[in-house]
Amino acid sequence: MLKLEVFETDAPAAGNSGVVLDVMLLEEVKLAAYDSGYAAGWEDAAAAQSSDQTRVSADLARNLQSLAFTFHEARGHILRALEPLLTEVTGRLLPDLARETLAPLVLDILMPIAEKNVDVPVSLILNPAARPAVESLLEQATGLPITVVEEPSLSEGQVYLRLGTVETHINLDRAIAEITTAVRGFFETPERIKDHG
Repeated sequence: MLKLEVFETDAPAAGNSGVVLDVMLLEEVKLAAYDSGYAAGWEDAAAAQSSDQTRVSADLARNLQSLAFTFHEARGHILRALEPLLTEVTGRLLPDLARETLAPLVLDILMPIAEKNVDVPVSLILNPAARPAVESLLEQATGLPITVVEEPSLSEGQVYLRLGTVETHINLDRAIAEITTAVRGFFETPERIKDHG
């Protein structure tokens, strides 16, 4: 007789021990595993992002510090290159410029004062070297009777204007000295800061 195999699944065979899971329990296990994996992935991503952000912040700070140093270094080079030029300008060009502009400056100051005090005699007290330029310009531009008094103790950049009791002092030499001092002080300041922190 022929023996046929039985393929029924209702009862486990005597020698086989099979695991039978409920479908709902299986779904819960799958969902729990998914949630656990998702949470672990999220934590890894957050940790990686935090690490990247810290690295980017450190790189940015390092680059900004490098740029600041480069800026100050470039500024120092430019100032050192400009110092001889500006020193030369204040030492040679400004005195020549002051001599050339003294007469027009005296005229600019004198005219408004003279218009208010037409009947008052005008006196100019100046250095003998400045007299020709100032006197010729005033004669051309005004018809005022002007008394020019030479005073050798005044520098070429100093003039006193007297109209009666009103006196005005022009001192281009002091202006040049103040500009020269300011330029020197400007170039000395970075060195002092570097030396004293």
